[in-house]
Amino acid sequence: MLRYLSSSLFLAIITLLGIGLVQVYSSSFIFAIESYGDGLFFFKRQLIFAVLAMAVLVGTIHIPFRYIEKHGWLLWLAATFGILATFIPGLGVRVGGAIRWIQLPFGVRFEPGELLKIAFSIGFASLLCRQENFLGRVKWHWLILALIAPLGLLLKQPDFGTFAIILMVGVTLLFAFGLQWKYIAGAIAVMIPAFYFLVMSVPYRRARVLAFLDPWADPAQKGFQVIQSMLSFHSGGLTGAGLGQGQGKLFFLPEAHTDFTLAVLGEEMGFIGFILILALYGFVVFRGMQIAVKAEEPFKRALALGLSVTFGLSVFINAGVVMGLLPTKGLTLPFLSYGGSSLVSLCFMFGLILNIENSFEEDKFSRRFGSRWTTSKVNSK
Repeated sequence: MLRYLSSSLFLAIITLLGIGLVQVYSSSFIFAIESYGDGLFFFKRQLIFAVLAMAVLVGTIHIPFRYIEKHGWLLWLAATFGILATFIPGLGVRVGGAIRWIQLPFGVRFEPGELLKIAFSIGFASLLCRQENFLGRVKWHWLILALIAPLGLLLKQPDFGTFAIILMVGVTLLFAFGLQWKYIAGAIAVMIPAFYFLVMSVPYRRARVLAFLDPWADPAQKGFQVIQSMLSFHSGGLTGAGLGQGQGKLFFLPEAHTDFTLAVLGEEMGFIGFILILALYGFVVFRGMQIAVKAEEPFKRALALGLSVTFGLSVFINAGVVMGLLPTKGLTLPFLSYGGSSLVSLCFMFGLILNIENSFEEDKFSRRFGSRWTTSKVNSK
């Protein structure tokens, strides 16, 4: 474990895990007392998930990367079957009108969409290196169909946020790996009207867009979340009201410990705390991008880039919604929002990125000492 302390990315992830635990405690305490009679209900569960997530993070770092490269595409199949399982009566759980969770033993719920966001980058990277694994024996059109098929299931759940993130990551990866501008422009030209239809043809999505354009038109219903979020930021001022002293989480701000936890942080830690946490998020994305650029192998480069973009988009969308810059969307804030599926998936994601970073050191060692070892053997002969 000590050797990981030299990795700035590893330290940033540990910092976010710690801040997330404090944030879950602060934002959920009152709600937990009223709902479960135990103010530490959500904190204790999040602490258990944090320990499990740390185990996943460290374990993923130690997976030989050749196994990830050869068999990583299986994760896409597992995530797809997970999405399908949400539609099985008795197994899938409906929350807030969406069936995105699978009920597991001991009252634990798992959201396969979180795994699918990671699996997409692995699947795309596997396509780039398809000659080196089983996919090399499968025709391209079947592979593309398999890659995009679960996206339709996401819309059926519905989970438009995950659908949009995966789609944007796909466009980013295609652009980064040399797809010509004319194809990118054509794809965007198709996506814009498609997104408009997908949003405006569904009543609740259309209502969210209208509330985003003018939240004060219906302040008690459609615009309530955004208005309360803005009021929380306003109350926080420059330095904040102090940890645990926020008023927005006292049932004024819906989803205070999940989707809108950033507004609670803004009120309690102020503009300074808000900027510092965004800077930490920015650093994590920056380091992920650096690792992607540094990677020499296409698989590692595509995987690190895809995962970094996925994380960055998740933060951007949540922050944009909370600040009223984007229409309301049910996406949690990475590491700071309550949720076991998200926390474990995030640590698996960064375990993969840190695994790639760790492989640089191994490659450097083999180049430096491997050549010396070979030379010494030749000289001894």
